[in-house]
Amino acid sequence: MQIELNSVNKYYNRGQHNEVYALKNISFSVQEGEIVCIRGPSGSGKSTLLSIIGCLYPPTSGTAIICGRQIARLPDHFLTRHRRENIGFIFQRFNLIESLTVLENITLPLLPLGVPPAERTVRARKVMEELQIGHREKFRVNGISGGEMQRVAIGRALINNPRLLLADEPTAHLDPQLRSSFMDAMADLKKSGKTIVITSHDIQVTGHPKVDRCFTMEDGTMTAGDGI
Repeated sequence: MQIELNSVNKYYNRGQHNEVYALKNISFSVQEGEIVCIRGPSGSGKSTLLSIIGCLYPPTSGTAIICGRQIARLPDHFLTRHRRENIGFIFQRFNLIESLTVLENITLPLLPLGVPPAERTVRARKVMEELQIGHREKFRVNGISGGEMQRVAIGRALINNPRLLLADEPTAHLDPQLRSSFMDAMADLKKSGKTIVITSHDIQVTGHPKVDRCFTMEDGTMTAGDGI
């Protein structure tokens, strides 16, 4: 299993008057090489769940095993290292730095790992070749198309060769053609063995034939799952 959650709860401001119960008794697992979607309305807990899976912070209670490590009691610096080495993120609005080139954006996740500049460039060029954006290497991202930006964001998520790829509402601001292009790219990554978890309410994502399972969240609970 790449992901195994058992009775996971997440509180904010615990014990205070403004306490928020973000996740309630979540248990589910994801096998290596699966594409799994988590759907639900805004405020349902999707992003909080993805943040725990992404090792951004541990659960308040319960167990969360991510890429072979139990993260609930992992010290912050080990949690950060585990995230950097094993997990790639694709953000809703791509979060690219417009003043940097395509190459520079893709190599950003390698900087905290201390990867030498020459090796960063070699890795980035391999990813750019696979994503067919090598010809844009020296372009600033504010001068490329939306589809190319999408591929830069995917390339940045892949640069550390992660075992697990997480995408939070990645098609929310894309037109239908780019949504289809994104899911085609995810299908190709599935073929290469990547495990992918996507939060989305987009039918082009949740209904894609390469998606193995969909789970529905509401008010911090996982209310349903299909394709199990």
